[in-house]
Amino acid sequence: METIEIKGQSLNKLAQTCHAIAVEMGFWDSKRNMGEALMLVVTEIAEAMESYRVQDDENFREEIADTFIRLLDLCGGLGIDIEEEIDKKSRKNKNRPYKHGKIC
Repeated sequence: METIEIKGQSLNKLAQTCHAIAVEMGFWDSKRNMGEALMLVVTEIAEAMESYRVQDDENFREEIADTFIRLLDLCGGLGIDIEEEIDKKSRKNKNRPYKHGKIC
């Protein structure tokens, strides 16, 4: 089994790594169905919620990791510079009103 270095990588490097693993495992053998790929992210969040509900902290953390892996795989596969996108969106959010005028 090949060793991969994950800790300390930038988000863009993690996206490349997650995508390379997904390609190696056959998840990008053909054009991805974007609806399906996005719903797989939702599925990981749902699994995290269920783990939280039953107080399975170890599995909760694993499902949160799965969520990030799926999102980063998409970024890698679609060529999204996620660091740039987070930077732009964070700057936009910083200039919004408190709670965007909402109660929650």
